[in-house]
Amino acid sequence: MSEQNKAHVRRVIEEVYNRGDLAVVDEVAASDLLIHTSAQEIHGREGAKRYVAALRIGFPDLRFTVEEQIAEGDMVVTRWTARGTHRGEFQNVSPTGRGIRLTGTDIHRVIGGKIVECWAHVDELGLMRQLGAVEADPAASGSAGALR
Repeated sequence: MSEQNKAHVRRVIEEVYNRGDLAVVDEVAASDLLIHTSAQEIHGREGAKRYVAALRIGFPDLRFTVEEQIAEGDMVVTRWTARGTHRGEFQNVSPTGRGIRLTGTDIHRVIGGKIVECWAHVDELGLMRQLGAVEADPAASGSAGALR
């Protein structure tokens, strides 16, 4: 079952995130899907579609690469890297044309061939720095930075 669950998550990454095929969400996610991010909780298939659509509006060439995957029982852990170009508005940041590299780790719970829950851990601060929305505090090396 673990290998099937890993393949299921890879399908989500390839077809939904990389290709932008939002219809696949209806096939791979439970109707009561819950995604936990540091900033919000995303509920249901429609919420997931809005989340992915916002990413793809901001970064139309967005491409995720699976670096590692570990599965046990109904849980799948995926460490990934995403790259893209900031060509559309994203989180109130106007397009910059900058290339970005984003890293993260997702933990999916898959039951009966459907993703029911996901915990998404993403370097959001690093992304905002790359977009120029947050700058590092020059007085404190390694600090969280200051909002512009």
